Amino acid sequence: MIDLKGRVALVTGGSRGVGAATARLFATAGSDVAITYRERRDDAERLVSKLRADKHGAVAFQAEASDPAACRDVIEQTHRTFGRLDFYIANAGIWPAKDVAVHEMPDERWRRTLGINLDSVFFGTRAAVPVMEDGGCIVVVSSTAGQRGEPFHADYAATKGAIGAFVKSLAVEVAPRLTVNAVAPGWIDTDMSDEPYARDGGAGRAAIEAGIPLGRIATAEDVAGPILFLCSVLGRHVTGEILNVNGGAVLCG
Repeated sequence: MIDLKGRVALVTGGSRGVGAATARLFATAGSDVAITYRERRDDAERLVSKLRADKHGAVAFQAEASDPAACRDVIEQTHRTFGRLDFYIANAGIWPAKDVAVHEMPDERWRRTLGINLDSVFFGTRAAVPVMEDGGCIVVVSSTAGQRGEPFHADYAATKGAIGAFVKSLAVEVAPRLTVNAVAPGWIDTDMSDEPYARDGGAGRAAIEAGIPLGRIATAEDVAGPILFLCSVLGRHVTGEILNVNGGAVLCG
């Protein structure tokens, strides 16, 4: 039922993890795909080469997600390459692994996390909205941390909480032309979380899984699927929502 032939998706932070899984899934559904990356050129080029080999339209752009000019340029390049933009997936983000209390948090960490996680969403959507096709969709990747907080990662939680308010605000502004939603994953099996998973000889991962009612950490594909749903005809009457994709972890305090 999900057929995106003739449509175009732009996925920020698309060289790995959830971004790469989302790009692959949208391509499988028939969409042409543009991805952005900041440093992982080789990963981005490998993904694009694979998609092209499978007869999908694909391109990668290097961009700093927190730079408004870079965000604007990526939107323009995507539109120039494919002639349209239907789906904007704001996925680029960081999770600083080191535990730091608020009273010890350096200015540079606070500002870097806000820049990459929150400013990027504003700058990207600001550039995307005017050129997106009617019936298009914006999906932002948030986190359970935005709903229940995350001690010693207040910078990260603050950005994800703000994203929820931003999504609800933008959804009303751009309706009925576009839908705007977020997905809120919990722990995901990507290299961004390797450090906590490896703690205590691997006991860190087991402890995390014990707090998830479904008993496992999500794969990147587990998150990409709901993103695709929100951009499909099946999700056409959903807007302004934060869709939890965390195995029920947000219910457990």
